[in-house]
Parts: sequence; structure tokens; C-alpha cells
Amino acid sequence: MLTLNLKGCDTFVKNAEYQQYVQKALAAYDTLDKEDGAGNDFLGWKHLPSETLAGPILAQCKDIQECWKAKGVDLVLVLGIGGSYLGAKCAIEALNHTFDAILRNNGAPQVVFGGQNLGEDYLCEMMDLMNVRNVACICISKSGTTTETAVAFRIVKQYIEKKYGKKEASERIVAVTDKARGALKSLSTQEGYKTFVIPDNVGGRFSVLTPVGVLPILIAGFDVEAILKGALDMEQKMAVKSEENIAVQYAAMRNLLYSEYGKKIEILINFVPKLTYFAEWWKQLYGESEGKDQKGIFPAACSFTTDLHSMGQFIQEGDRVMFETLVSVQKPQRSLVIEADEQNLDGLNFLAGKSVDYCNHMAQLGTKLAHIDGGVPQLEVEIEKLDEFNLGQLFYFFEFACGVSAYTLGVNPFNQPGVEAYKKNMFALLEKPGYEEATKEIRKRI
Repeated sequence: MLTLNLKGCDTFVKNAEYQQYVQKALAAYDTLDKEDGAGNDFLGWKHLPSETLAGPILAQCKDIQECWKAKGVDLVLVLGIGGSYLGAKCAIEALNHTFDAILRNNGAPQVVFGGQNLGEDYLCEMMDLMNVRNVACICISKSGTTTETAVAFRIVKQYIEKKYGKKEASERIVAVTDKARGALKSLSTQEGYKTFVIPDNVGGRFSVLTPVGVLPILIAGFDVEAILKGALDMEQKMAVKSEENIAVQYAAMRNLLYSEYGKKIEILINFVPKLTYFAEWWKQLYGESEGKDQKGIFPAACSFTTDLHSMGQFIQEGDRVMFETLVSVQKPQRSLVIEADEQNLDGLNFLAGKSVDYCNHMAQLGTKLAHIDGGVPQLEVEIEKLDEFNLGQLFYFFEFACGVSAYTLGVNPFNQPGVEAYKKNMFALLEKPGYEEATKEIRKRI
């Protein structure tokens, strides 16, 4: 069961202040619950766990899985950017064997990601991989014209058509896109691709429980139904308005630290390397939802103990502008005990008989105490173990809490007008048709 522990903030905030922010968060909860706030046309994510479990999507995804298995597909390229890939990426990284790319022991196709950058070497090296593997592709884009993804898809589509022929390519390419319009939808209709719909009322960063995340995670060999059941369990818990609702508590504490104590940076930390990409998903969720109107907590992330040897000094003694949110895992999936060594040259025999995880938890506790003593408040989100059910709980908890927190802050959680600025400049510099005047103006600046 997912729990929230706020005791790491006790020495920093007064209970009366916290209670004031709980009331603000409860008012924000009402806005989210009644669906009458800014961005209320993008609230389809709220009931995705129950709707996806009850609908046909899982069966349709399994049909693709079986089709590609029959063709011997052993490499699936997932093309997308931002919310179109981070949810699936973080789930696969969290659930997979760390060295699966080498061992290849789970029997499922290897899933790799493209279309999230414009790195030429990256795309060339992805093509090197395609040259020696049996390939299929999932392209995820609502419009089909997002530059990074569209460039990668053009290259991959042409490669698959050349290698397998257009007819066979139509069975090896799946599009996750708009239900009725857009370049990718039009192409899918033209070429006969199987398509899945990105709901109009679900924004990209909230889309992991749609086919955007469900299909790649299933193809990679994981129990998507268990993820959805974990999310459903959290959906039901979040439906209860209460001061004990952990989304309300999380939203209240982080907004209190931000507004009253100048804590402008939230560092999501973990002591489990498999959660590194979960932090990347979380960074987009909170950064894109709250960073607007000259407001917002800057979302950062560190993986401990690794980053304690790089960022630890600043966190301990640098400018006191941060707080930490720890994602803690009670039990590892496997066990490894440290044995005694006769020579004991490393001086570690005092650890003999202890598990590596026990040592890791002592490092976690020692770090918590040190950082609190150094002026860094800490919130803790804990799950029992890192499996599909618990990952589903994490996804839904942070999504729901994000909506409450952003409304508490006073911003629209579901728009992202700022992301268009770089695109306009890029299109002008690339001399895209229709940007002629913008091209003239921007070239005066460089």
C-alpha cells in the first residue's frame, strides 16, 4: 500500500500553518472533483484505470502482441516525445532486469525508444540496431507533425517498407494518435495501420494509462492489468475527500514549503536505480503542469546513493532553496547477503551477514537525518515493492496530487503554452513554409 510520511517536515513548519494549507488543498480538491476549474476539458485521465480495465483496449493490445510474436519480431521501436514515451519508458525501466538488453531473458521483444530527440548519431545507431533485428514500430503522436517524432518516423517507416515491403510494413507499424484528424491518422488510414486513440480529454503527460503507455509496456512483457489495478485502487482512495487524503496532504505541504519558506526546488530522490526514469516522468508531470504564470516549484531529481557523491555537498550545505520527496521501496525483489572475508582488507567484515538492501536502507535513513539537519525538509512516499501493482499506484497518486497541487498554487494544471516558444523559433530557423516573416526577424538576432 502506498503511504505518505510528512514527519521529515516537522521541524520546519508549524502545524497551524500546515492546517491552513490543508484547507487550501481541500478547496483545490473540490475544483478537481467538481471539474469546474481551468483546463477541465482535460480530465479524462481521472477514470482511466476503471475505464481501461473495463474496455477493449487490453484485448486489442494483446492482438498486436500475438501478431508480432508470430512474425518473430524481437525489436519494437516506440517513437514519441514527452508524455508520449516517458510513462512507458519509466515503467519498462522500473520492471525490467537492469541488464536485459544483454541477457535477453524475458522472452519479449526488446523495446527501444526514438523520436524523443534530434540526435543524428542516436538515429543512425538506432538504424544499426534495426539492421540486425526483426523490427516493428509503434508511433505515438496526436498530430503526427511533432518534429522530433515525425523525423524519426519518416526514417523508420521508409526503412521498414524497404526491408519488408509496403504490405508487410502495414502489419508492423501501429499508430497511437487522434481518433479522427491529423497527419498520422490520415497516413494510418491510407496505409492500413492498426491504430489506437489518444483521448481528446487526456493530455500527454497524463496518458500513461491509455494505449500510449499500455501498448509498449504490454509488448515489453509486463502485466499491464496489474498496473491498472494498482491505479484503480488509488483512484478509489483519491475519491474520498478528507484531510487524511494523501494527495491533499502532499499538495498542502509542498505548497506551504514553496509559498511560506522559499523552497523553490523539489528534488525527487530514490535509493533504487530502477526508479531513475520514474523521476523523468515525474519531472515532466509537475514541471509542465505547474511551471507557468511566473510560478511553480522546479522539479529536479537525484538517484542516491550515487548522486550523494556528486550533488550531496550542495544538498547538504548549499543555498537552502530545496526540499526532497523520497520515493521509498520497502522490499527488493531479490536478496544478496554480504559475506565475511578472511583478510578483511576493505574493513567491511562488520557488514558480514547483512543484506545489501539493509545497508541501502541505513544509507537512506542516514541521508534523511543529515539532510534534515542541514535544513532540507523531506516528504516520503513509500511503496511495498517495485512491481506492476505498486507502480500503478505511484502513477495515479502523483497524477491526482499534481492536479490538486496546481490548483492550490493557482495555475491551470492542464495547459502548456510555453512549450511552443522554441518550436516557433526552430521552424523559423529551418525555414518552414509559412514562417517566412519570422525567419527574417529571427535571423536579425543571430
